[in-house]
Amino acid sequence: MGLEPGDAEVVDCDGLVVSPGFVDLHVHLREPGREDAETIETGSRAAALGGYTAVCPMPNTDPVADNAGVVEMVAARGREVGLVDVFPVGAVTLGQRGAELAELGTMAHSAARVDCFSDDGRPIREARLLRLALEYAQAFDAVIADHAEDPSLTDGAQMHEGEVSAILGLQGWPAAAEEMVVARDLLLAELTGGRLHLCHLSTAGSVALVRAARARGVLVTAEAAPHHFTLTDELARSFDPVYKVNPPLRSKADVEAIRTALADGTVDAIATDHAPHAREDKEVEWASAPPGMLGLETALALTITELVEPGYLRLGQAVERSGGAHSAAGNLHGSRREGELVSCRRGPGNPKGVPR
Repeated sequence: MGLEPGDAEVVDCDGLVVSPGFVDLHVHLREPGREDAETIETGSRAAALGGYTAVCPMPNTDPVADNAGVVEMVAARGREVGLVDVFPVGAVTLGQRGAELAELGTMAHSAARVDCFSDDGRPIREARLLRLALEYAQAFDAVIADHAEDPSLTDGAQMHEGEVSAILGLQGWPAAAEEMVVARDLLLAELTGGRLHLCHLSTAGSVALVRAARARGVLVTAEAAPHHFTLTDELARSFDPVYKVNPPLRSKADVEAIRTALADGTVDAIATDHAPHAREDKEVEWASAPPGMLGLETALALTITELVEPGYLRLGQAVERSGGAHSAAGNLHGSRREGELVSCRRGPGNPKGVPR
């Protein structure tokens, strides 16, 4: 077209894919309180390496991000690091204790401009409180994101309840523990007209419930983590605690259901649930290890190898599900870096799309 680069740097993009930067709806950066496991700086570096330009850290820090002071500190620290946008998620209840609502309005109108609230790591046990949160959040167009788990069915559970747990003699975590809460949450979203987001769906039953609710017009979005569309409970046979996550790795049928849901849009977003722990905490026997798996640096490669290459998603759809375009992930927090681009080494000899 007659364009001359002049003194500009010329980048040869042959064999590369250029896309908008990704948004991770669900990470744990551990700061404040557990900087031995992760910090906003180290988490931001991992995110940038993985192709992300924005992340949303969950509020289960110490102190809990349940007030304007903490969320503003997290957002300010993100700006200070300056690698990716950091949009803190505020707690729904004070201290994530599930007894009374946190300062949702104050956090929404703070300098952090919080527009998503969650007690992730803990479910909102009382239906009354979730109803109040869904109603109240509408005043500032915010989203309530819930961790779907009935603790009365998961107390002491070590892995997915099924054939493998029976063989290993480990207490199982039934799929129904997630699905019962998903069903409740969807009914309350329908009742209130509030915006509901379901964190890390992991079962075929949950997918079916969301699909039916969306057909009725319920305002719900949902996410799935890479480990839930790639790994199964068979890996628990190794007793390697790296495979201990919450919710647990499920059956092959559940993995297939999550992949199909991402393909047909029932699940809107791929969110890593990046959950680092200090080495001395995680490298212990299975029963004593905390749940959690890293994800920021590997999510893109897994999405391409497990969803794009087998044909579940086109590459453009994978970018959308990762928050790189107009999708639940990209719009939920309105990333101010949405126009930025990342490139992936994908092409002859580089099929896995490693970001740079």
